[in-house]
Amino acid sequence: MSWSEIPVALVAGFLSFLAPCVLPLVPGYLSTVSAVSAEDLGRPGTARRVVTSSIPFVLGFTAFFVLLGVGASLLGGSLFRDQFLLEEVAGFVLVVFGLAFMGLLPWPERLVGAGLVQGARSRGSRVLLGGAFAVCAAPCIGPVLAAILVLAGSSDTALEGAGLLAVYSLGLAIPFVLAGALFTRAMGAFRWLRDHYRAIQFAGGLVMVALGLLLFFGRFYVLRIYVNRALEWIGLEPVF
Repeated sequence: MSWSEIPVALVAGFLSFLAPCVLPLVPGYLSTVSAVSAEDLGRPGTARRVVTSSIPFVLGFTAFFVLLGVGASLLGGSLFRDQFLLEEVAGFVLVVFGLAFMGLLPWPERLVGAGLVQGARSRGSRVLLGGAFAVCAAPCIGPVLAAILVLAGSSDTALEGAGLLAVYSLGLAIPFVLAGALFTRAMGAFRWLRDHYRAIQFAGGLVMVALGLLLFFGRFYVLRIYVNRALEWIGLEPVF
């Protein structure tokens, strides 16, 4: 995992949070994991309880995504011994997923695994509920998740692939926890983002396509150059 992929994975996680199958369900999940009614979310005295209760939930979906990252890395390494061929295949797939995310190619968005959520609720496990949430959301956030899995598949080691998906999960977790801590103000901001989701979706798809083309043509180092220049501009040392 290169440093240039970290912000990509973080932004991808945030885009997944804005997905139509995730953002509208945030109040319900916050209410379920904290046992605070949806009407009481955002009231004084509830933020600490909601945030604390959200941590096991976040760990649950993080574990699921990290396992996917490990699997993608192992699969990519076993199928493609040639790193250049792997990057070409990864780049092509990334372009396809980017076009799908922009809405230019069809992509199935049917939710699955609803029974897992009910099972996790009946067991009272926030960790299992987080894992069930990840399984249910995966088809809807598929293009973004698949794009990050493609990058994980092109990683040198399974540990790097796991790290990339951990960063992706962090991008999904940060707004989720912030929503619990600052529910009233956060929901106002999220509503604005939801209303502009199509523009954000199109821009995110363009980024995926650009990354895919860089990988396919063996020019991913260009992104690293610009990341280094940005670090130098803000006064930090280049990292690679």
